[in-house]
Amino acid sequence: MRGKYFDEWNENEGFETRSRTITEADVVMFAGMTGDYNELHTNEEYMKGTQFGRRIVHGLLGLSISHGLLFRTGFLDGTAIAFVGIEDWKFIAPIYFGDTIRARVKVAGKIPSKSKKDRGIIMLYLELLNQDNVIVQSGYKTLMMKRA
Repeated sequence: MRGKYFDEWNENEGFETRSRTITEADVVMFAGMTGDYNELHTNEEYMKGTQFGRRIVHGLLGLSISHGLLFRTGFLDGTAIAFVGIEDWKFIAPIYFGDTIRARVKVAGKIPSKSKKDRGIIMLYLELLNQDNVIVQSGYKTLMMKRA
C-alpha cells in the first residue's frame, strides 16, 4: 500500500489502527533506552503498595507506540515528510503490562503550504485505547505530507 498524499486526507475522516499488546520486553527495552528505571515500571513488589497495585507502562512508551501504530496503517508510507509536533497530549489512565492498545484517529485539520506547493500539514487527533475501550492517552499529532 502506498501512503496517502495531502490532498487525499479529508477533514473529520477517521480510522482505527491495528492493536498491539504491551510486553515485559517492551518496557525493559524502553527503560534501557531512556534510562528511566523508575520503580513505577520496574519494581513489582513496590507497586503492590500503590494505587495501581502493579507495574505500569511508561507514559512515553504509550505515546511512542501510538506513533508506531499510526505508521503501521501504511497511510504515511512514502508520503510523510516530517513529524512536526505533538499538542495537548494527555495521559488519562495507566497502561498496564499485558494491555492491548490501539489508536482511534481523526483528521482534525489540513493546511496547504503557501510557500511550497508540493506539501501541506495535516493535524490528527488520536485516542489511544486499551482492550476495554478505555481511553488511556489522547492528543494531536501534526505531520507534513507530500502533495501528489
